[in-house]
Amino acid sequence: MKRLVLAMGLIYTVALAGLIVANPVWAVQPDEVLDDPVLETRARELSKELRCLVCRNESIDESNADLARDLRLLLRERLVAGDSDEAAIAFIVDRYGEYVLLRPTTDGSNWLLWAAGPLMLLLAGGAGLGYLRGRERAPKSHEATLNAAEQERLRQILDE
Repeated sequence: MKRLVLAMGLIYTVALAGLIVANPVWAVQPDEVLDDPVLETRARELSKELRCLVCRNESIDESNADLARDLRLLLRERLVAGDSDEAAIAFIVDRYGEYVLLRPTTDGSNWLLWAAGPLMLLLAGGAGLGYLRGRERAPKSHEATLNAAEQERLRQILDE
């Protein structure tokens, strides 16, 4: 019985690993592949840099969405037409915006987005440091000591 359970577990593990490894292969359909292997290699590399607008954080090379397929075909058309890598990417960015890039540029107003994270981290660190220094400067509360009469009264209460 143990052998059967182990064998079934192994079969399921191998099947799952096969599905995970083969998933990107399913995205590009055979009818999309270009005849020229050099152009196909360029197309695959460029499609890894473009975001699927349906799947959000998945490249069009890995996505099975219809829009991703259309973008892959458009990219291949531009490469067959003789566009350089930069021109093909620029063609798609002109139509879909910079959001289509998995790695956005730092041009224009995007520099603010790139700088916002480190800037907020520095501001939070400065605020935390200021808070800690302010606590050090705050006057320490001095507990009032009891006079002799109060100590005697306390002793009586505790003895009861």
